[in-house]
Amino acid sequence: MRNTVSEMAATTGQAATEADLLRMPNDGWKYELVDGEIRRSPAGARHGQVCIRLSMRLDSFVEQGRLGYVFDSSTGFRLPGGNVRLPDISYVARGRFKAETVPDELSDVVPDLAVEVLSPDDRTRDVLDKVGEYLQAGVRLVWVVDPRRERAVAHRSLTEVTNIGPDDLLDAGEVLPGFRVKLRETLE
Repeated sequence: MRNTVSEMAATTGQAATEADLLRMPNDGWKYELVDGEIRRSPAGARHGQVCIRLSMRLDSFVEQGRLGYVFDSSTGFRLPGGNVRLPDISYVARGRFKAETVPDELSDVVPDLAVEVLSPDDRTRDVLDKVGEYLQAGVRLVWVVDPRRERAVAHRSLTEVTNIGPDDLLDAGEVLPGFRVKLRETLE
């Protein structure tokens, strides 16, 4: 079942807005604005652990080369269709923010890399919709990591899809040249 926070929309008949999204509590749920609804999803302990392990490796690589900016799941990106998405991990290359200043508010610059780490309650259709939305918005690479199945999928387009096993590499390719990590290292 999709987890939506639609009490306001149900009582007023109006679609939820960015202002509604920004008023959501800091209560352990991840909130996104999708098609006029506030959607929420829980993130379990394993999800958080995988996010941290991959984030640390990614951030270290990016910082060492001064290549750009790595963000966690609290960072909202405005997508052209009006949705606000919060990838579990994201990377924006240096030179994409005006005057190299990271905005205090939601970002109008979509990430170069978006990473979604699956939680037990994630629905396949919702994840695929999100991947398609990222790619359509200009995200160059989307990784979907499935800790339970110990696999990942790299999406460079709707048709260029690579399956990654536990002993294979998450390879950022031209998005972040030189960044490679064995999937297993992020799952243990």
